[in-house]
Amino acid sequence: MSIIVIEEKCKGCGLCVQGCPFDAITISDRLPVIGAACTECGACLENCKFEALQKIEDGAVRENDISKYHDVWVFAEQRGNKLMPVVIELIGEGRRLADEIGCGLGVIVCGENVDQLAYEAGCYGPDKIYVADAPELKTYTTDAYTKVIYEAVMKYKPEILLLGATHIGRDLGPSIAVKCGTGLTADCTKLDINPEDKKLMQTRPAFGGNLMATIVCENHRPQMATVRPGIMEKAQYNREHSCEEIRLDVKFEENELRERVIKVVKSMREKVSLTDADVIVSGGLGLGGPEGFELVNKLAARLGGVVGASRAAVDAGWIPNSHQVGQTGTTVKPNIYIACGISGAIQHLAGMQESKCIIAINKNENAPIFEVADYGIVGDLYKVIPAILNVLDGLE
Repeated sequence: MSIIVIEEKCKGCGLCVQGCPFDAITISDRLPVIGAACTECGACLENCKFEALQKIEDGAVRENDISKYHDVWVFAEQRGNKLMPVVIELIGEGRRLADEIGCGLGVIVCGENVDQLAYEAGCYGPDKIYVADAPELKTYTTDAYTKVIYEAVMKYKPEILLLGATHIGRDLGPSIAVKCGTGLTADCTKLDINPEDKKLMQTRPAFGGNLMATIVCENHRPQMATVRPGIMEKAQYNREHSCEEIRLDVKFEENELRERVIKVVKSMREKVSLTDADVIVSGGLGLGGPEGFELVNKLAARLGGVVGASRAAVDAGWIPNSHQVGQTGTTVKPNIYIACGISGAIQHLAGMQESKCIIAINKNENAPIFEVADYGIVGDLYKVIPAILNVLDGLE
């Protein structure tokens, strides 16, 4: 069961807010918003003189109201007022989906003093930019971002909402989906539009990557998905592109937010940016031990790249999981990917096979990695890599 608002009947009188014993109802743009604290006690139904609130079976009204939902939205994740790379990928994919459906593309930006950020996002091709600017949004918190985006979704009704499958996206997506009463497909690697009914077909790995499942949200809106970074083509930047900017009315009641960010402490660990790397040198079990990554690191440093790893090497404790490439790690698409001592399990291949140039080094000439490699070297990596380094040194 759930409580829904019949917008056509609502007068914005606020009696439902006054009568709610759980403070679960707020007013936004003269319409009540039912919050997560609602217990469906029915007190608001008794207080409403206009029959603008109704208790219904989950999905009963939404199934009939999905025609009110339109447009594709992308959540513009930012940190320190800097767009995350996955946002540019999502805008590019959102543009493709919107064109197939025949609707508009919107981007929602949250933060404090984000005018420049909104301008930058607008240069990647959306039709509309929705801007939520408030001090409470400077640093990401689940409560604040969920409230703002949920209220925007309820007002403007996008039919599709895309988020990056990042730490923030994986936290925010489910929270919004629960409040909206809709579904969420996590960690998608492919999105398509059904040509017959225009519904979003969301594909993600299942059973450890051995199968790919395609999921459709039939009767609820918005259709929500988190998308794995490094999968989609990035949108093209165009400084001359113009789009409509819509400022969202952001208001927080006193003590409404359950969490505050007191201080941000950056990790002292070495940062790994696999998604943005042009060159990745990865090591697997064929290294024989953690000391093998010293050699891998030398080659990566010499080529101006970063160090990756197979899941087996991570599970063995040889290297932190932030370096993991593959179906259950980071999906990458660098210009050059060098696999050292990696056999090429299907889960690893799924995360790097879109690289522009793949070079494999392995003693086993029958290793599956050679099936996707552009260049293969059969040999002992402890002899091959030093030889490569010597050649590179000779080129200086």
